[in-house]
Amino acid sequence: MLTNYQQQLRDRFLAAPVLAAPPPWQPVLDRRTPIGGLQGIGFAAHPDDGHDLVMVVSQDGHGLFDAITGEKIARDRDPAPDTSTPDASADLTCPGLGPIAGTQVHIAGLFGGGLHHTTPDGWALDIVSPEWPNDRILLSADGDIYKDPPGQGWWHIFHSNYSTFRAAGFSPSGSTLAIATSSDLTLWTRPTPESRT
Repeated sequence: MLTNYQQQLRDRFLAAPVLAAPPPWQPVLDRRTPIGGLQGIGFAAHPDDGHDLVMVVSQDGHGLFDAITGEKIARDRDPAPDTSTPDASADLTCPGLGPIAGTQVHIAGLFGGGLHHTTPDGWALDIVSPEWPNDRILLSADGDIYKDPPGQGWWHIFHSNYSTFRAAGFSPSGSTLAIATSSDLTLWTRPTPESRT
């Protein structure tokens, strides 16, 4: 049984339409990147220029994507069985590939773990489930998801009503926002943010 306040929150989130992420966030691709059997994702920095990379762990192996272009830059279809999923490691990591080979990447998703839900300059993510198991991702910038109207300080940017939610979060740099489901990866990017002082 829900309290009146809980029912109001549920109704509020159910009524919020899916909206485009506001500037400066830009979708990396016009559509989601299909990845069947996606289990989890993690972030790394390119060793040459420091820009964000997204590592994907799926039933079909490991992939590494450029977070600015969405391009797949490395693929391992047959990772070693003892490191193919993050649950084989106490800290939920998998070995990097391509330009980040030799490093360990923390993976969030099916086996646990988490990604950053805030950025240094004040953006935040909330994951709500008013219609469980269909998760909704809310992006806010100094907005109050419990008070302000949608589109004014917060935006309902993703609704996983077609696939099982795995993970959502910001890269450590705050320049990339990623949402993963069991069937796809969706990315947004923006210029490198300045930290609040």
